[in-house]
Amino acid sequence: MRILGLLEPTVVNTRQEFARSSEIFDCDFSEVKGQETVKRAFEVACAGGHNILLVGPPGSGKSMMAKRLPTILPPLTLSEALETTKIHSVAGRLKSGSRLLTSRPYRSPHHTISPVALVGGGGNPAPGEISLAHNGVLFMDEFPEFSRQVLEVMRQPLEDRHITISRAKYTIDYPTGFMLVASMNPCPCGYYNHPTKECTCSPGAVQKYLNRISGPLLDRIDLQVEIFPVPFDSLVDKTPSEPSAAIRERVVKARAIQNRRFNGERLIHCNAQMTHRLLSAHAQLDRECTGILRDTMSRLDMSARAYDRILKVARTIADLDYATRDGFDPADEASLSAAASSPILSDHLYEALAYRSLDRGSWGKTTGL
Repeated sequence: MRILGLLEPTVVNTRQEFARSSEIFDCDFSEVKGQETVKRAFEVACAGGHNILLVGPPGSGKSMMAKRLPTILPPLTLSEALETTKIHSVAGRLKSGSRLLTSRPYRSPHHTISPVALVGGGGNPAPGEISLAHNGVLFMDEFPEFSRQVLEVMRQPLEDRHITISRAKYTIDYPTGFMLVASMNPCPCGYYNHPTKECTCSPGAVQKYLNRISGPLLDRIDLQVEIFPVPFDSLVDKTPSEPSAAIRERVVKARAIQNRRFNGERLIHCNAQMTHRLLSAHAQLDRECTGILRDTMSRLDMSARAYDRILKVARTIADLDYATRDGFDPADEASLSAAASSPILSDHLYEALAYRSLDRGSWGKTTGL
């Protein structure tokens, strides 16, 4: 008996569905007391799509702020929403009744995760956590506690933004355009450099713990930020902190400048994705900035890969600067064009350099290890 005539197709107008959807978050940066430097680092990271690492003692707010990072990321575009929905649909991760993902994914795997679960594959090939975080955030808490194999297998996806998994029976390619947010303690006991608590670790134990994060992997993290406990006066201060909506507005303006800058470039949407060719074209330094960067890299023993990362972050900081100036209008083509071709100034470069304070060479020198 044929029953095909009883089945009616379900028609979904994705544009109407997407337009009706609104992102509702259950947390906000207004709830975070103090930590203005770290909030600024998050703003820069979101504006340029940069990876970020937080290093600080337990209870300093690393996980709390990381969970609020999606609230300041730019909204998903329709094409990004469709792409992200396809990945989660293939993996069987769409919630019941869900048709289209309208908020950026936020994945937070436990440090006991296996390499296959992280990158994907298996007997029935499925996307891993790094693909489920595509167009969103991959948060890795207790970063050094992940196995060395798991950490090192991330290096190629971080650089290429896709991963090809080859097995005897199949070869499959998954996108991995995620923003890595990682956090870690500065030592095994967690209190190295703590302002009031004494570290019980030996210098050798501290260095061994830091060495769990390899130099090549650390180089792929654009912003490396130290975070300290919030003072009591800040905790009891009743003055409301800046809400996520205000930070997000600046981030969206900075992304508009980047969209104008990379108009016509295939698969390049933000500063973190710039190739060497684009970096040479859009992140040129004047004589003063070149001298500053040369002296700092020599003094802190930074790597060549760190050079590119510093320029990308400085370019983002410059975009945020021009996006918040009086007279800037993201709807005005002339205003966007002027901001897209704006120079990197010394103030922008100094801030970018400050976010590399945990590089392998500089960390060893500043801590005396």
